[in-house]
Amino acid sequence: MLNRRISVAAFAALICVSASAIVPDVTAQDSPVLDRIVETSTLRVGMSGSQPPFNMKSRDGSPMGLEVDLANALAAMMKVELQIVEKPFADLIPALERGEVDMVLSGMSITADRSRSVSFVGPYMMSGKSILTKSATLAAIQEAGDLNVADIRLVALRNSTSEEFARTNLPDAQLTTVGSYDEAIEMLRADQTGALIADMPICMLTVMRFPNDDFATLDQPLTLEPIGLALSANDAQLENLIRNYIAALEGTGILESLRKAWLENGSWVAALP
Repeated sequence: MLNRRISVAAFAALICVSASAIVPDVTAQDSPVLDRIVETSTLRVGMSGSQPPFNMKSRDGSPMGLEVDLANALAAMMKVELQIVEKPFADLIPALERGEVDMVLSGMSITADRSRSVSFVGPYMMSGKSILTKSATLAAIQEAGDLNVADIRLVALRNSTSEEFARTNLPDAQLTTVGSYDEAIEMLRADQTGALIADMPICMLTVMRFPNDDFATLDQPLTLEPIGLALSANDAQLENLIRNYIAALEGTGILESLRKAWLENGSWVAALP
């Protein structure tokens, strides 16, 4: 059995973000998304529902996770009802662009390419790429290049920055993409792949969740990535409002409390299926 100690406390330093934020003034203009939220008293938040600790399902099927708590906090501040809309990760930004959701909270990295079509508020935490594996050799790698080998099989979430990372930095490895992390974990269990490339919190907490599967992950992430909230690029008023709310949640320590609850304390893992 492969035993590997994971220092969650050490990784906590990585995910702390500054409370300082520049909140720009926005002149009055059309606000189609904000108008809909106010008129219907409903905030529709898109998430995959399968990205622990960001968002996931409990044993009774109810949503839970850092982003679920954050979505509830935002809805409460707006004095509206929260409606969580679950979609595969790859479908979330298209759903936002079609107006099917008002925002996306789903462990989404802020990237230049995504910012061409949507606006981001944040980051509300920092993450980084890591791997989940049953191989002691792979779990001991020091840099991404050690994975760039033709006989290494990798899996990543479709349309994620993990897929982009693999295609850009690991062109010689064999890459398979899947629609959910559950699929990837089953592939690892069946020895159909050598490693899952994913955000470090997901890798770390999967090790905690399945202690009998000999899973291991890296001690340090291979990259650093800001995680943010995605909004329509056509509603500056809503963006300004959410930016103010996130700054308030950070400044009052509420966001830091959420990060500690979901990233440093693993007691909630017992509530998962």
